[in-house]
Amino acid sequence: CWLNDFQEELVVRPLHSGDIYASFQFRTLWETDFMRGNKGELAGLAVLLKSEKLFHSSFHSQAVHIRPVCQDWQCKTTSWELRQTLNVVFDLHNSGQGKREWSLFKMFSRTLTEACPLASSSKIYIDITDNPEHFELSPATSLLSQAMVLGDRRTFSVYDLTQQDTFGSVRSLNLLIRWKSTEGDMLRPLLHAERYVAGYGLQTGEIHTLMYNNHPYRSFPVLLLDSVPWYLRLYIHTLTVTSKGKDNKPSYIHYQPSKDRVRPHLLEMLVQLPPNSVTEVTVQFERALLKWTEYTPDPNHGFYVGSSVISSLVPSTVAMDTNSTQERPLFSSFFPCKEESSYFVRVYTEPLLVNLPTPDFSMPYNVICLTCTVVAVGYGSLYNLLTRSFQIEEPSPGLAKRIANVIRKMRGVPPL
Repeated sequence: CWLNDFQEELVVRPLHSGDIYASFQFRTLWETDFMRGNKGELAGLAVLLKSEKLFHSSFHSQAVHIRPVCQDWQCKTTSWELRQTLNVVFDLHNSGQGKREWSLFKMFSRTLTEACPLASSSKIYIDITDNPEHFELSPATSLLSQAMVLGDRRTFSVYDLTQQDTFGSVRSLNLLIRWKSTEGDMLRPLLHAERYVAGYGLQTGEIHTLMYNNHPYRSFPVLLLDSVPWYLRLYIHTLTVTSKGKDNKPSYIHYQPSKDRVRPHLLEMLVQLPPNSVTEVTVQFERALLKWTEYTPDPNHGFYVGSSVISSLVPSTVAMDTNSTQERPLFSSFFPCKEESSYFVRVYTEPLLVNLPTPDFSMPYNVICLTCTVVAVGYGSLYNLLTRSFQIEEPSPGLAKRIANVIRKMRGVPPL
């Protein structure tokens, strides 16, 4: 087990909405057995991975990447690299008790006391590009680093956990981020998108997809990929693309119609986004009627429609350094760049929740109850009449007649 085989990293980025974005990365070679070397105990950044805090967040995603890595420049021998990634977004009101301040203890209920003994690199990166206008960081550090993130040069405060001075005299590191004011404009990326459903009633509707190009002077093409379930019957002749109030004819359109209960609609188009504009893509649809066995257990909640996928090479606003020989942090691999003027971005819109015509599922219960009542009343009465036996009973004699019969019996005379 080589010490340079294992690296760990935590990236914390404050958002202007008051939320916090945290990203964990652990990278090691396949031959590394760091768990056995550490006797199965958690150390370093893994101490912060508390399940009840991570799954209580607003958003979290996990990924595992395995790839071969060359051991020398001729690539005669290779090793397998394992990279584990965890991205978490903590909500201001759920985790921060409504206060615009964050700390490691408030997010994870734990603090850092040491680095992983087997890690050659164990660092924490705090995005301070907007500092000191919006928030302050405590404890401060003089170690800074710059990296390109989505075409923008960001500045990070770096905390090296392998250095004993990072933990201070209390042997504990609890980073604190406190906002100075509640106001601030959110910096939007150059490319982002939204999607929603318009219309009224349960027969027809309209899907709107908004694509924003916030670049001040550059236009660029985007590839829009949309998959719509078959029970939303698209009217492709109503497809419109507008930018700045004018028609924007797509350069390429591919459409594959759906088949009921077999495959969904597939719509793919290449659209040019003008600079500093909003491009709107609309298409009308009609809701189909499903079989009663095809509804979900909670049909009144609605049916989810998957997100649209938007891919593009976005031009950068600053010059990017593509020198691969320079040492970079682990998170920089999330934003690869092959050219100095553009970078690749894939954006997913929010999913849609669409209501479909839903039958009254209480009617079968009502029909069963009514049928059982009719059968019980009708058939029960008929069965009772057919199986009952009738007998004729004589009325009982009066008191005088009974006394006379007793006297006649004593005299040996037949009764009346």
